[in-house]
Amino acid sequence: MRPLLITLAVVTGILFLPYLFPEKPMKYPDDRTLRAEALDGNLKPIPTTRVGLLKVVNTIQNPLTPEKIALGKRLYFDPILSRDRTVSCASCHILQEGGDDNRPAAIGYKGRINPRHLNSPTVLNAALEKFEFWDGRVHTVEEQAGGPIQAPFEMNLTPKEAVERLSSDPGYREAFRRVFGDENITFRKIRQAIGAYERTLLTRGPFDEFLEGNNSALSPAAKRGLALFIRRGCKGCHTGMSVGGQFVKRFPLRRYLDDYLGFSLLPKFQWKTSEFPFDNRGDFHGRGGQDFFRVPVLRNVARTAPYFHNGAVKELHEAVRIMSKYQLGREFTPSEINDTVAFLKSLSGEIVDYGY
Repeated sequence: MRPLLITLAVVTGILFLPYLFPEKPMKYPDDRTLRAEALDGNLKPIPTTRVGLLKVVNTIQNPLTPEKIALGKRLYFDPILSRDRTVSCASCHILQEGGDDNRPAAIGYKGRINPRHLNSPTVLNAALEKFEFWDGRVHTVEEQAGGPIQAPFEMNLTPKEAVERLSSDPGYREAFRRVFGDENITFRKIRQAIGAYERTLLTRGPFDEFLEGNNSALSPAAKRGLALFIRRGCKGCHTGMSVGGQFVKRFPLRRYLDDYLGFSLLPKFQWKTSEFPFDNRGDFHGRGGQDFFRVPVLRNVARTAPYFHNGAVKELHEAVRIMSKYQLGREFTPSEINDTVAFLKSLSGEIVDYGY
């Protein structure tokens, strides 16, 4: 009996340690320190010039040229690549709407909804990602561009049909000849052209100006939010120039006892599980069905609601609350959530005109 009592006492003491020694309030850094922490944390500004763009997104496999970018832009907006000629890339990735369609799930050919109820990711800054699609199964925008064309619930056209359709158009034959040196259209060339255009769709906002030295570009709330983003661990996954898209990570990492009981009980203690903190409509579980998802790009996130892989969360504040609790293992206060959202809004920006 005595060993049992001792064990219970030890366990109880461990459980209540966080309440006996609560986390100290964070001391917010000055502007210079905050900027240095952001840059040291691999958060980088979007380039402003064509030379800077080419350094960041140009590849040996698909060199950018003005002619190729123009062809890709034409294909991006042309519904010719869908079976019934009603759906284009721009139907689900609307540049004026943050690069997505603001729907919980994509709607494609003949009004079909994505069978896994997957939310359309933004195309803006996608060229900076190392992983594409929600399960991160491909690594470039060129590879990604071919997926929706072939998907039966999106554009529903086979590679052979896409090639035949464009080859029957004299204007496209001439455009491909100018870009690739001959009129032999292939599905690979189609993907390369669309990918070339998408590589120019980078956006800049107040956050970039702050990184470049403009202290007044961010509000005090946004600066506090940036400090939280860095020091509380958000940047561990949402990193790089794109502020995301560099990793495939498990989500969620934690589940709380009070989620099962329906009332709060020691909310700082959790165990790992694959359960979701929202209705997983579509029953999609990421890579290999193991709840591994591509970390989303956070640039323009304030304009790309609803959130998460199936668009289950409508509000950005709620998305931040979920991530702080279930991914970071700490519950942000209302003021911390507000500050984090203020920072995330500073990631919204306009597409940079690189002169193409």
